[in-house]
Amino acid sequence: MTIRAYTELDIPAMTEIWNEVVEEGNAFPQNEKLSNLNSSVFFAGQSYTAVALEEGKLAGLYILHPNNVGRVGHIANASYAVKKSMQGKGIGKALVEDSLKQLSSLGFRILQFNAVVASNTRALALYERLGFERLGTIRGGFAMDDGSFEDIVSMVFYATGS
Repeated sequence: MTIRAYTELDIPAMTEIWNEVVEEGNAFPQNEKLSNLNSSVFFAGQSYTAVALEEGKLAGLYILHPNNVGRVGHIANASYAVKKSMQGKGIGKALVEDSLKQLSSLGFRILQFNAVVASNTRALALYERLGFERLGTIRGGFAMDDGSFEDIVSMVFYATGS
């Protein structure tokens, strides 16, 4: 597996993978898919965007950007997406690990997840294995497509030396 910064040629496959997660409706806060027109702007607007290639095919991606501005601009936020047909092969773990390596080079000291959906137990377990701590649970913080609300978990990772 190779993880590298994305290029414009990756955008169509990245958009497809991103939209798979949005359509699933249980991980990303967005409820509208990216279009071919706005996906280039969206991915270029991140502090860092990377893709994972497995056997020469784009299998996943992540975005890394400030969680806020000014005095808390040293705290990053990230989102990860793995092609549904490629899940369970360690791609997500590799993407998270790569994002953690990028933090300090981009001036970040902390990586915070604002809203990991509580039923996303695989992601929660992965993040904890990689050194993330749970900050707390927000009851009913995630609106599901069926009109129900699910809990979200806030998590934090402190980069070495933070």
